[in-house]
Amino acid sequence: MESMQSPHDALASLVWQIELGATEAICDAPVNRYDLPDKITKPVAPAASPAQVKPAAMTAPVAAVPTDPVAAARAAATGAANRDALRAALAAYPHCELRLGARNLVFSDGNPAARVMIIGEAPGRDEDQQGLPFVGRAGQMLDRMFQAIGLARGADTADEAVYITNVLPWRPPHNRDPEPAEIAMMRPFVARHVELIAPDLIVLMGNISCDAGLGKRGITRLRGHWTEAYGKPALPMFHPAYLLRNPAAKREAWADLLALKARLRAGAGTGAE
Repeated sequence: MESMQSPHDALASLVWQIELGATEAICDAPVNRYDLPDKITKPVAPAASPAQVKPAAMTAPVAAVPTDPVAAARAAATGAANRDALRAALAAYPHCELRLGARNLVFSDGNPAARVMIIGEAPGRDEDQQGLPFVGRAGQMLDRMFQAIGLARGADTADEAVYITNVLPWRPPHNRDPEPAEIAMMRPFVARHVELIAPDLIVLMGNISCDAGLGKRGITRLRGHWTEAYGKPALPMFHPAYLLRNPAAKREAWADLLALKARLRAGAGTGAE
């Protein structure tokens, strides 16, 4: 027989619940907790078929397009409207790693109006420190060589001045020879440099300069013979550093200087001889 709760017990239970904080009813009717199932199962959505499953959006990796250093150099050099712009383009050119180990960019020296433009090979230690081409022992030799025929980098008049630059504007580590790739990426800058200066004659000092301007080496065969480089009459000559190591070659160097002087007096002309 089911026992009934007395009104006194019901009132005591209500007071107890109020003391616990149960101050209001949530449902309209009391819920019999004994009638609820032990576990409430949530409805599970049916599994999607493989055809209904959409793959997650994936972004295909974009392969980096390799940069052609020579093409980049050509574009940068072509866009330089003057010497200052060309120097800035060289300084901003990121593809030649020689710039990372060099102290200074060695751009040029001398009178930009000079009839003679000397193109050397690459800076050495002294050039790297001072940021000027041909300032070491080889540079002193070069100055004496051209002073002997009445030319100087500090001259004010175009007929008596020389303008000097290098194939490479940065010093190679340990003064090693420039690599073919380094020469190739610097060639457009040298060609544009010649266009901006517009000299009457070019002197190619050493094998590296001949490689860049003529596409060939062998200075002992090339020296003394007029040719054409960068669209200008050009005379290959021994590098002053070579003359310091081989004093006997000064005889040939003097003959080349006299040939240069005679060409200047007669007028530059065009083409090779």
